Amino acid sequence: MSDSDDDYSATVLGSHWFSGPQQAPQQTRVQPQEAVPDRVEGSVLRFGPGVTAAMPAPFPVVVAEPVAPRRRGEWRRYTLAAVVLLAVLAYLAWQRYGPALEVRDVTVATADPRGPGCDSTADVVAVVRTNGRPGTLTYRWIRSDGTQSEQLTERVPRGRKEARLHLLWTFQGRGTYGAGAELRLVSPGQRTAATQFTYRCADTPAG
Repeated sequence: MSDSDDDYSATVLGSHWFSGPQQAPQQTRVQPQEAVPDRVEGSVLRFGPGVTAAMPAPFPVVVAEPVAPRRRGEWRRYTLAAVVLLAVLAYLAWQRYGPALEVRDVTVATADPRGPGCDSTADVVAVVRTNGRPGTLTYRWIRSDGTQSEQLTERVPRGRKEARLHLLWTFQGRGTYGAGAELRLVSPGQRTAATQFTYRCADTPAG
């Protein structure tokens, strides 16, 4: 070994020269979890207490509003109104499309029970009672002297339950005459009714 070798001395090196640069500690990646909204406000999803950010929902969110149950009193009021309306409609329908005119009874009498006086007119009245429905009465008068009227008609309006038919029979001359008149109802239905009376006209007494 030469003198130059005697001058050589080993240098202590730091340990990092031997190990080289240290590797950073390996980190474990954590996959982000899908956030779940904790409440719904309209069309915005709210995440967690204290989080102010709001993310619009990708689809419209509709929250059904609770329907208050109907109270029993409301149903009763509606039911009563419906019943009244149906009753009114039924009455109007019956008035318009109900049963036809029907005759219940027919009577005939003179307006003056004593009969007509000299050269006067007897008023013979037939009273026809009906069911109050509108319609037409068809009839004729038959007199005891062998004459009769042509076929006559009388219009009965709605709601009137009585019709009066008149026969005016005029008498002249002196003496006494027994007379009779008959009403012959042709429709609706066939009915007859008659009355009798006496015409009196005495001779003037001597003075």
